[in-house]
Amino acid sequence: MLVECAWRDEDQCSDILNSALWFILMGEGAQMSMAATCNPMELSPCAVAIISAKPPTAACCSKLKDQRPCLCQYLKDPKLQKFINSPNANKVATTCGSPFPSC
Repeated sequence: MLVECAWRDEDQCSDILNSALWFILMGEGAQMSMAATCNPMELSPCAVAIISAKPPTAACCSKLKDQRPCLCQYLKDPKLQKFINSPNANKVATTCGSPFPSC
């Protein structure tokens, strides 16, 4: 795609186009990184605590806090609901100091 610049100074035009491209790419990168952060497999360190009612590990609590913004999304997934809604999962979240959000 050829872009025609209204400015007569080629350096100024180049700087403006580079800045515009940078903002576009940064926006795409932010969207991609946000999508990449929601990964229910990141909660796998919590599986033992949720299934067996054992205390959560430090790794579990860390991952739970990282994934907290994604929990409402996980609650909408029928495959994950039964684990996220379980009494043990709520205990784990409370023990970790990261109670589940109201969705």
